[in-house]
Amino acid sequence: MNVQPKKTNARIEPLMGNEAIARGAWEGGCGVAVAYPGTPSTEILQTVGTFPAEDIYAEWASNEKTALDIAIGASFGGKRALCAMKHVGLNVASDSLMSFSYIGVNAGLVIVVADDPGMHSSQNEQDTRLYARFANVPVLEPADAQEALDYTKTAFALSEEFDTPVIVRSTTRLSHTRSPVILSERQAAPQRAFVDDFHKNVTLPAHARANRPKVLAREARVGAWFEDHLTRIDAGKGDVGIITVGMAYSYVKEVLPGAPVLKLASSWPLPKKAIAEFAKAHKRIIVVEELEPLIEEQLAIMGIRAEGKAFFPQAGELSPEIVKKGFIEAGIIEAPKRKKPAEPEIVPRPPLLCAGCPHTSSYMALRALDARVCGDIGCYTLAAIEPLRAIDTCVAMGASIGNAVGLAKAGTETKPIVATIGDSTFLHSGIPPLIDAVYMRANITVLILDNHITAMTGGQDNAATGVSLRGEPTERVDFEKICKALGVKWVKTVDSYDLGALYQAVREATEHKGVSVVISNRPCVLDPVRIRGDALEVVQETCVACQSCMNLGCPAISWSDGMYDGHHKVRIDESLCIGCSLCAQVCPSSAIRAKGGKEAKRP
Repeated sequence: MNVQPKKTNARIEPLMGNEAIARGAWEGGCGVAVAYPGTPSTEILQTVGTFPAEDIYAEWASNEKTALDIAIGASFGGKRALCAMKHVGLNVASDSLMSFSYIGVNAGLVIVVADDPGMHSSQNEQDTRLYARFANVPVLEPADAQEALDYTKTAFALSEEFDTPVIVRSTTRLSHTRSPVILSERQAAPQRAFVDDFHKNVTLPAHARANRPKVLAREARVGAWFEDHLTRIDAGKGDVGIITVGMAYSYVKEVLPGAPVLKLASSWPLPKKAIAEFAKAHKRIIVVEELEPLIEEQLAIMGIRAEGKAFFPQAGELSPEIVKKGFIEAGIIEAPKRKKPAEPEIVPRPPLLCAGCPHTSSYMALRALDARVCGDIGCYTLAAIEPLRAIDTCVAMGASIGNAVGLAKAGTETKPIVATIGDSTFLHSGIPPLIDAVYMRANITVLILDNHITAMTGGQDNAATGVSLRGEPTERVDFEKICKALGVKWVKTVDSYDLGALYQAVREATEHKGVSVVISNRPCVLDPVRIRGDALEVVQETCVACQSCMNLGCPAISWSDGMYDGHHKVRIDESLCIGCSLCAQVCPSSAIRAKGGKEAKRP
C-alpha cells in the first residue's frame, strides 16, 4: 500500500493545520466532504469548498450525525468521503460511528475531529482518542501541518486497506497553527461500485454478532501495520525514553531536543512490539500525551512501567512551558536556579456580544420579564454574564428546549419559562424537542434568535440562509412554517431592533398557555450583507449618566469624562457603532442621536 506517494515538482506553501487536512483530502482523491461548522474544525470544509466542484462535492449539513450519515452513504456509493467536526460534535455523530465500525467501508471514510484542549471555545474538554477506542477504529494524530496533509491521505488508504472508518484527530493548536507544507497533485481514487452485500451493510443483531470478532481482529492488524508505518524513533542520548504523539511531540522536541523519543502516529491501536522494544532499551519510560492517559494506561496493561500524568496535567492544553515543568518535576531537567520575576497581574476583559448584536434586545426583554431562561450553545451564551445576565442554564447544543420542557413538567417554577436557541442550532437539534414540547403540551416559550447565519463559528451558511457552501442559491427553510407544521399555535416574527415590539411579543408569548414561539429576526452584524444605520453619538449636555445604555453591554459605549450628579456620562465610539438604535430606544433623556442631531432610527 503506497501511503506516501512520491512528490514530483512539489511546491511549498504555509498552511494552517485545517487547510492542510483539506488539501490532504483533495490530494487523496476524496469525492464527498460534509461537515457541521464548529471551532476549531470549521476551516476544513471552508477550504475544501475552494477546490474544484467537479473534483469534490462539499456542503454544510444541519448537524454532525447528518454529516456523517451523508459521508457513510457516499462511502457505500464508492466515493471516498470526509466528515469534519469538533470534538463535541462526535457525541452527536457517535451512534452512526459505532454501527459503521462494524459494517466497514466501501470507499475510504475519514472522520476529522478537532479537539479543544484548554476549552478555548467549548463547553467541555473530552478526548476523541477515547471514542476511537470505544468504536474500535484507528485514530491518526498529526504533529504539524505537513503530517496533517500526509496523514489525511494515509487515512483514506488505511480505511480501504482494513475496511474501517478512520479518525484523524486534530487539536486547536494544530488546526490554527501555520507551517510550511509540501503540496502534491490530486490522485484520483478508483470509482467503486456499490457492494450489494446484505450481511455486510445491514446491522441486524445476527450480523453484528458475527462482525464483532472481525472488528477485534481488524484492530490487531491495524496495530501491526503501525509497527512498520508512520511510527519512528528519534535517536538520542540517555536512559530515559520518551513516548509521545501528536502536538505533544513538538513540545517534547523543543524542550528535550536530544532525548530518545518514540513518536507514535496513533494512540489507538498501538504498535505494541515497537513500544516493547523501545521500553526494553531504556531504564525509564515517560509518556507525554495531551488530556487523557490513554497511552500510559495501555502500557500498564502491557506490563510496561511508565510515568506520565504524575508530571503532566490531565486537564488543559500542553505547551513547551508546561512540558518543561513536567520534566523538571520528573528530574529529567534541572530546575532553574534563579526564579523568574513575577509577571504583572492581568485583569481579564470579559467577553461581550458585538456592538449592535441583534441578540442583545432579546435578552433585555427576558430580563425585564424576569423569566427563567434555558440557554443554548452559540454567541448568545454570553448573555449569561453581566451586564445582560439573562440566562439561567446552558447544557449542550440543542438542549434548551428540552430543558425548558423538563423544567415546566417539574412544576416547581413560578417564573415564565423560556428557551432561547439560535437559527443554526434550532436546525441542528432544536426541532425534535419542539415536537416533544407540543406533544407534551408544555407551557413554555421558545425564542428563536434568527441572525441569518451560523455566527459563532465565523458566518457559515446553513439551511435557513438559502445559500450553499460555494455561494450558490438553494432552498431556504422558513421557521414560521416549520413551527406551525409542528403544531405550535402561537408564532410571531419580530424585528430584533424594535424594542417595543419585541418586549410586547415576548410578554404575550409567555402569557399564552401552551407552546409559543417568538422569532427575533435580524442579520448578524458581522454578516457582509447586513444593513447598517448611521453611527450614533451622545449629546453630553442631555446625558444624565443613568447607565441604561451601559446595561446593553455594547462595546461601542464607554464612560466619558463628563459628569452628572457625581456619575460619569457616556460616549459612543463611532468606529464600532453600527447604528442599531437600541441604546437610543432605552435612553430616558433622548441624549443619543444620529450625527447632526437627527433622531436615531432603526436601520
